[in-house]
Amino acid sequence: MCQEVLIRTPGCLICRDAFFSFLKKKGFSLLAPITVIRTGGVWLEFTLFLFLVHTVRPTFLNKPSSFAIPALSDQDEDPCRRTYCGRGRQCVLMAETGRAECVCQEKCRPSFVPVCGSDGRFYENHCEVYRTACLERRRIYVVHSKDCFFKGNACTMSEYNRLKNMLLDMQPKVLKTGEQSQQRDMEEKRALVDTMFKYLDVNQDGRLVSDELEKISMKEHLEDSLLECTMQDLLRYDDYNNDGHLSLHEFYTAFQVVQLSLAEDQRISVSTVTVGLSAVLTCAIQGTLRPPIIWKRNSIILNFLDLEDINDFGDDGSLYITKVTTIHMGNYSCHAYGYEDLYQTHVLQVNVPPVILVYPETQAQEPGVSASLHCHADGIPNPKLLWLKNGMDLQPRSSKQLSLIANGSELFIGSVRYEDTGAYTCIAKNEVGVDEDISSLFVEDSAKKTLANILWREEGLSVGNMFYVFSDEGITVLQPSECEIRRHMKRTERIVATYEEMCPKGEGVSPQHCVWSSAVNIRDKYIYVTQPLQSRLLVVDIQAQKVVQVGGADPFPVKMLYDKSHDQVWVLTWGDMDRTHPTLQVIPQASVGEVHHAIRTTFQRVNDFFIPPTNLIITHVRFAFVFLKNEPAIHKIDLETFHRVKTISLKNYSCIPVNMAYTHLSGFYFIQCQSKSHLQAPSQLLIDSVTDAVIGPNLNITGQPFVSPDGRYIVTPDPLSSKLIVQTVSFQGELGLNQELDQPVAVSDLVFQPSFTESNQHMVVATSGSGTDLLFADLSSGRTEVLRSLKEPLAAQAWPWGGPNRVVVSSGLFGQYLVTPSAESLFVLNGKQRTPHCEVSDIKRGNTAVWVGEV
Repeated sequence: MCQEVLIRTPGCLICRDAFFSFLKKKGFSLLAPITVIRTGGVWLEFTLFLFLVHTVRPTFLNKPSSFAIPALSDQDEDPCRRTYCGRGRQCVLMAETGRAECVCQEKCRPSFVPVCGSDGRFYENHCEVYRTACLERRRIYVVHSKDCFFKGNACTMSEYNRLKNMLLDMQPKVLKTGEQSQQRDMEEKRALVDTMFKYLDVNQDGRLVSDELEKISMKEHLEDSLLECTMQDLLRYDDYNNDGHLSLHEFYTAFQVVQLSLAEDQRISVSTVTVGLSAVLTCAIQGTLRPPIIWKRNSIILNFLDLEDINDFGDDGSLYITKVTTIHMGNYSCHAYGYEDLYQTHVLQVNVPPVILVYPETQAQEPGVSASLHCHADGIPNPKLLWLKNGMDLQPRSSKQLSLIANGSELFIGSVRYEDTGAYTCIAKNEVGVDEDISSLFVEDSAKKTLANILWREEGLSVGNMFYVFSDEGITVLQPSECEIRRHMKRTERIVATYEEMCPKGEGVSPQHCVWSSAVNIRDKYIYVTQPLQSRLLVVDIQAQKVVQVGGADPFPVKMLYDKSHDQVWVLTWGDMDRTHPTLQVIPQASVGEVHHAIRTTFQRVNDFFIPPTNLIITHVRFAFVFLKNEPAIHKIDLETFHRVKTISLKNYSCIPVNMAYTHLSGFYFIQCQSKSHLQAPSQLLIDSVTDAVIGPNLNITGQPFVSPDGRYIVTPDPLSSKLIVQTVSFQGELGLNQELDQPVAVSDLVFQPSFTESNQHMVVATSGSGTDLLFADLSSGRTEVLRSLKEPLAAQAWPWGGPNRVVVSSGLFGQYLVTPSAESLFVLNGKQRTPHCEVSDIKRGNTAVWVGEV
C-alpha cells in the first residue's frame, strides 16, 4: 500500500517513495521542496520536490551521432524542413547520401507529465511513449486507463468498473428495436447516463458533490454491496479538474460516453494539391473519447492497407499522401470507428502544370499558300493558349491574315507572305504552371536552295507521316493527304537478313497470300507485325522501308502491345487455332539493336492482357494485367520483373474479364465481363488502382469500354441497344454519366480524334462490324453523323484472331486522316470534314494497320 501520497491528479495517485526512486534512476538530484498549484491546465494538490538535472542533458546539447549530420539552419537549404517524421521520430541528414531521413528520437526533453501506454507501462511523458513505439517498431499510444497508476490500491480499476456497471444496471432500460449498432448503443448509454446524473444531482444544479453521492449511497444501500469501491470514488477517479464536484461532461467521461461533433460547414472539405507534392487530410470530427479515425476511398477502408503512398499515422487522425499523382484525386471520407453515420467528405483535386506539344516544328511554304501551326497542351485545370511571333504578342483579331481556331489550338495563316517568316511560340498557362514550344515558318520560293527549304522539302518526301497497311498482297505504305502509295512491299519480296520470302506459300494453301494479325509502331523506328500461321513476327525498318528481321515466337502469335515506358513488346500466342497452349512473351529493348529476342514469361492459360496507355501527362506505367482462361480474376504484373504483384479476385461478381480500359484521372479500371448470352450482358466492373480493390458495378453499363487519350471520356457502345454511353471524369475525380448518343452501327472498333473546333475536346469515330456505316460523334456537342456505303467489312469468321473485324486507325494527335478497310479495299477518311477522302483498291483484308509519324 502507498504510505504517503505525493501526487493527486485526476484519478491518479503516485507514492512518494516510488516517485523518488524513479527520479533517482533518471539521474536527478534533490534541490528544494516547492508546492505546485497548476500544471498543464489541470489543478494539482501535492508537494513536489524540485530536482536539478545533472546527468541527463537535453537533446540539443548532445553531440550528433556518427551516422547523422545535423540539419542545416538555412531553411531554404534544409531538406528536413519539408520532411514530416511523425511523433517519436526526428529528421536527420545522412552523411552517406546527404538525404533527409527519419530516425527514432535519441532522447526526449526531460519533463514529468505521467501517462500510461497501451502496453500497460508507465511513462514519464508523451514523448517517451512515441519514442519507445519507434524503437520497438510497434504501435503504442496513450490510453485513458489508470491501471498503471493505481496498482496496489483496494479500489482497483476493475473494482471501479464493477461499481459503474452496477450503477448502469440500476437504470431503467430502453426497449431495443431493430438492428443495433455501436452508435445506437452509445446513444442509449448516453440516455442512461443522463438519467442517472439527474437522479444523483439532488439539487439540480448540474454538479455532483460528495454529499449528494453519499446520500444516494445510503438511500440505495450501496455500502452493503461487496464492492471495494464506493460512490466517493467517482470523485476520486474522475474529478479531472479537482474542483470537488463532477460536471455532466466529467460524468460522461467516467462512463465512457463518446460525444462526437462535426461543424456543418466542415462536412465537405475541398483540397487542391499540385502533382508531385504531398497532401495531408485532417478529419474535423471532434469530441470526448473520440475513437480512432477510419478513412475510406470508394468505400474501401485505407487504414489497414499497406499502401506505399498513403499512410494513417493515427495520432491526430490525419491521412498523409506522399507524392500525389492524378490517380489520388477523388473523394475521401473519415469517421470515428463505430460511428459511420457521422462522417466528413474530403474532395481532393490534383492540379497538373501544362505539358505542350507543337506541330510542325519547322515548315517551309511558298508565298500565297495557306499554313497551319498546331499546338496541344494537357494540364489540370485546362491550360489557356496564346501565341507570340518572334517574342511579340500576335493580334489575330485585328488581322485578316491570321486566325486562331479551337481556342488557339491552331494558328491559321490564309495566304502566307514573306514577312510571315518567323518563330511562333505557343504558350500554355494554368494555375500551377507554364509551358511553351516553338513552331518555325519559312516563306520562300521553292526554287531557292536555302537550308530551311531543302530540309523541309526532304522531310515532306520522307518516310514519316504514313499509314502502313498489311494485307493479302503484302505491305502498303500510304501517304493519306494525297492518297498516294509511296511503297508497296510485295508478298514475294525477300527479307534482308534471311533472304526468305516475306509471305512464303504454305502447304496446301492456294493461292499464296499474307496472313497478319497485329502490328505495333516502335518509336517511329520499327514496326513489329505478327504472322500467326508462320509462328513468327517480322521487323520492318521504317527508314529503309524493308523487312529486316524475322523474330521467333511460340506458335500462333496473335496480339502485340508496345510498353513505351520500358521499350518492350508483349506478345500473346495461342499455341494453335483452338488456343490450347497460350503463352505470353516479352521482347525487351525493342527499339535498339539489330537482333531482337523474346523472353517467355511463366504465365500459362493466358486469355488476354492489358497495358495502360501513356499520354503527355502520364509518361510511365508500372504494371500490366493478365486474364487467365475462365478465371474470375485479373493478375497485376510488374512490367520490369514480369512477376505477379497480386491477384484481384472478381469471384464475388461472377466476372470473367475479357476487356479492360483505364483512366489516370482518379485511377479507375473498367472491366468488361464475359457475356453468357446475347440477351443479358453483365455490367462492367470498376477497380480502384490506388487500393486495387473492386468498387463494384459501373452503373448498369455493359460492353467494351474505350477511354480517350487524356483520360477524361469513357465511351461504351451498348451491345443491347443502339447507344453510345458517354461518361466523364471531372478534375475532382468524380465519375459521372455524361450523355447517351444514338449510334445506328453495331460497333466493331472505336477511336478518338481531337476536336478541330474546341481545345481539350474529342470526337469519336466508330466502325460497324456487320454493315457499311461509319459513325462520327462529337463528345462536346453530342452531334452525330453517319457515313454510309463504305462497302462491306470482312466477315467476322474471316478474322479469327480476336479484336475488331473492321479496325479504324487515326493519324495521331494533330492528324485529320483515318483509315478503315473493307473486305476488298481501303478507305481514307477526312476527320476534319467528316467525309470519305479516297478509296484505295486492291488492298484485300487490310485489317492490320499502324500510323507512323509525328502528327
